[in-house]
Amino acid sequence: MARVIRFHEIGGPEVLRIENLDIPAPAPGEVRIRVKALGINRAEALLRSGAYIETAPLPSGLGLEAAGLVDAAGEGVDGFAPGDAVSIVPPISMVRWPAYGELINFPAEFVVRHPPALSWEAAAAVWMPYLTAYGALVDIARLGKGDFVAVTAASSSVGLAAIQIANTVSATPVAITRTSSKRQPLREAGAADVIASQEEDVEKRLKEIAGPDGLRVVFDAVAGSIFEPLTAAMSPGGILIEYGGLSPQPTPFPLAAVLGKCLTLRGYLVHEIVRDPVRLAAAKAFILDGLASAALKPVIARTFPFEQMVEAHRFLESNEQFGKIVVTV
Repeated sequence: MARVIRFHEIGGPEVLRIENLDIPAPAPGEVRIRVKALGINRAEALLRSGAYIETAPLPSGLGLEAAGLVDAAGEGVDGFAPGDAVSIVPPISMVRWPAYGELINFPAEFVVRHPPALSWEAAAAVWMPYLTAYGALVDIARLGKGDFVAVTAASSSVGLAAIQIANTVSATPVAITRTSSKRQPLREAGAADVIASQEEDVEKRLKEIAGPDGLRVVFDAVAGSIFEPLTAAMSPGGILIEYGGLSPQPTPFPLAAVLGKCLTLRGYLVHEIVRDPVRLAAAKAFILDGLASAALKPVIARTFPFEQMVEAHRFLESNEQFGKIVVTV
């Protein structure tokens, strides 16, 4: 028996329950992991509340990130042995492979040995943010030296990962956040400049920062009304990669900017990297190298014990965090 967290009805954080379940032996191609820490993601809150791209069959488990020790390996699995310290790449389906538990089974191709210097908390905070940011900025946009990139929702774990990755490839990250309260922490996290979207003219500030050539890359999690000032500040041939949709407002299509500057507006989910073994292997190598050199360093906003998962989800939905929320097991 092992403790897992599930929900039996759609709703707020209070629907999450700790239950004791029998965890089967790992199936062929799977690894069983004794979890030490969990990374918390907005996707899990969306699944729990019925607003995710995947529908939860009730009762349902949830969770996309974890780190721990290999407990057992299924038939056909090579390269992992009991006691190995590992973390997991977010799966395509968290309903099929939920991570919120003391003991979980996971496909071996999504299990990674991380640098031993990482704590359990840091290891659990790696793969969703860095894979998401890498896939957009490096794999798709080919961000590089001399590029300016605007990063919205910059204080999120993905936003902070994007800032670090931009600096790693010698690009210039411009952080966009709602208020100036996070200006100094974002600068300390590596942002070259910070724009408070509720206090400043976003288009004007971006044009001042990026200069006459404009921004080639925008990495946006918000959508809504910010689409127009973002695209207005982009350079000809630029690319805006949309991976979220946090704004409840309608998102206008910036026709004049898109036509006048031949812009690319690109929808993106981390799943397209996870589904492709070649792209995933390149992403893993880039991220592991960055972790080993400390160019990439997960930012932990706050940790909660397993028994306080409801409180962790409430904190997630408060939007007060700076970085990743982690739960220890």
